[in-house]
Amino acid sequence: MRTVSHDLVTVGRIGIDLYPLRSGVPLSEVDTFARFLGGSATNVAVAAARLGLRSAVVSRTGDDPFAGFVHTALRGYGVDDSFVTPVEGRKTPITFCEIFPPDDFPIVFYRDHAPDLVIRPEELDADALGAARIVWLTGTGLSAEPSRSAHAAILGLRRGNAGETVLDLDYRPMLWPDRATAEREVRQALAAGAVTVAVGNREECEVATGRSDPDQAADVLLGHGVRLAIVKLGPAGVLAKTSVGQRLVVPPRPVEVVNGLGAGDAFGGALCLGLLRGWPLDETLRFANAAGAYVAARLACSDAMPTTDEVYQLMGETR
Repeated sequence: MRTVSHDLVTVGRIGIDLYPLRSGVPLSEVDTFARFLGGSATNVAVAAARLGLRSAVVSRTGDDPFAGFVHTALRGYGVDDSFVTPVEGRKTPITFCEIFPPDDFPIVFYRDHAPDLVIRPEELDADALGAARIVWLTGTGLSAEPSRSAHAAILGLRRGNAGETVLDLDYRPMLWPDRATAEREVRQALAAGAVTVAVGNREECEVATGRSDPDQAADVLLGHGVRLAIVKLGPAGVLAKTSVGQRLVVPPRPVEVVNGLGAGDAFGGALCLGLLRGWPLDETLRFANAAGAYVAARLACSDAMPTTDEVYQLMGETR
């Protein structure tokens, strides 16, 4: 297999987002939708590419017509699609949402037999994953086999790696058999000693640590050897703690929210940019918050990912 040097390789969900063109109404009343590339890991790769990073995604599609759309969209965004392959007999997942701004966006996943959970350890490009400056994993990838074993193999490969290994805690209850399984698998992944950055919202961090208090949750994450723990606090901003004793709370960038579903993925892509550029933590988090706010003010996720200039414009800065 070929060795490819990427700034970022993400591993996980890929699919089609069908978002309603009417806001404030239930799906039962929506009659027009817009189609976008979706999936959290995929959106992070797109966000990073829009910010100028060399990104790739490791995932699987169905062997259906939507697979062609996925590849065309990835290439259009400048994301390497070499590690996205079809699974015979499966369908590319579709996701619907309802839009009730500012903070209610129910999601309906059609992920029965999701192909992105059929990532096998023996199919991984170990050279590419080892050479990547950042590898981004998600909690959902731990929810079923063989993806769970593939993630364990990646963690083993990344242990002691000079680059960053990020675990997006990414807990969605409907994508797991039960919460106890999620707690066990996410905590086991952290205990592997390869994760250098962990990021999640309050509930995701509680699943990962058993602590509802954000500061305590961050401390447990640091205890697993993570060097940077990030807890998203919603309207209160973002809490970050480091292994060298730094603690920051950065307020959010206020915007009129249209659809909040892609904000966390935009935050992730921007976080990767800050990590790779060696920015101070406060600068990285302010930039990532602004990137998330930019997307929250728009309908789409992947299509709305900003460039660096657009993020700085929202921040009122020029670079």
